[in-house]
Amino acid sequence: MGYTNWSDDAYSHLKGTRAGASVNDIFANNKAGMAPADMLPNGVHFRESRDSSVHPESLSIMVMLDVTGSMGRIPEVLVREKLGALMNTLIDHGVAHPQILFGGIGDHITDHYPLQVGQFESGTEELDKWLTGLYLEGGGGGQKRESYLLAWLFGARHTSCDCFEKRGQKGFLFTIGDEANWDQLDSARMKALMGYTEAQDVSDRQLLEEVQRSYHVFHIHINEASYKNDPEVIGYWKDMLGERLIILEDYNAIAETIATTVAVIHGVDMHDILKSFDNKTANTVGNALMKINTSVAKQPTKAGGWLSGIFKL
Repeated sequence: MGYTNWSDDAYSHLKGTRAGASVNDIFANNKAGMAPADMLPNGVHFRESRDSSVHPESLSIMVMLDVTGSMGRIPEVLVREKLGALMNTLIDHGVAHPQILFGGIGDHITDHYPLQVGQFESGTEELDKWLTGLYLEGGGGGQKRESYLLAWLFGARHTSCDCFEKRGQKGFLFTIGDEANWDQLDSARMKALMGYTEAQDVSDRQLLEEVQRSYHVFHIHINEASYKNDPEVIGYWKDMLGERLIILEDYNAIAETIATTVAVIHGVDMHDILKSFDNKTANTVGNALMKINTSVAKQPTKAGGWLSGIFKL
């Protein structure tokens, strides 16, 4: 996937058509009360990110959005206002061929649709299709935990990306939400959700180790809702990800935060990127990514060798 190009004009047109639209008008599957069949993970072998004549050096970026409760505001703001900021910030700062997969995360214990996955895309209409295809289930279990580890499972075992397989260049995986992660995924639930014939219980740490072989993994904690500065939630993510936990004080800056993180890891000076934002956004992003700029960005962006056995089900 990802054989088309981003167009500001096309995005401006799409935004104009939705000026007075409700959330359920934009996310039509909310009216149906179910996730679309083409975003369900059951039976999916791989989502592919491939090089092409249009995108000779593709870069895979997974953006996995919490679609429970108040977190549904973030897919909406991306559709209405910020998809352009995400793509233009990437392209204008040296990431010429981003291929983005949008997905949704819920709670695998309580929700009907705890994992939704689009395709890796570069074009305006295609990106918009998968983003607006999300069903904002609005569930969650109320235990300070959601199933972000499902994004790690899918990235590790169900994506195939030329940036890593051909060039040894890691992709990026961002989970976005305001709670901690479940610490285990049991075999029965994996079978039901993914369509596996065989499975074993797996921990959050095991899945993180798997997916980090081929992705730079970040979690963006939206520090605005019920779990603002919650020591249990933030402590979990610091323990798991260290400086790759990004604490964001304003969800409206989510697109710029993602794009800046990717560009900085690829060697762009953060201050050059921040100068392209308005003052409020620049301050929000700069504060959120202070540790990314000073330490994480100094780590190598490539991983040697091929993933031996990681895709076995």
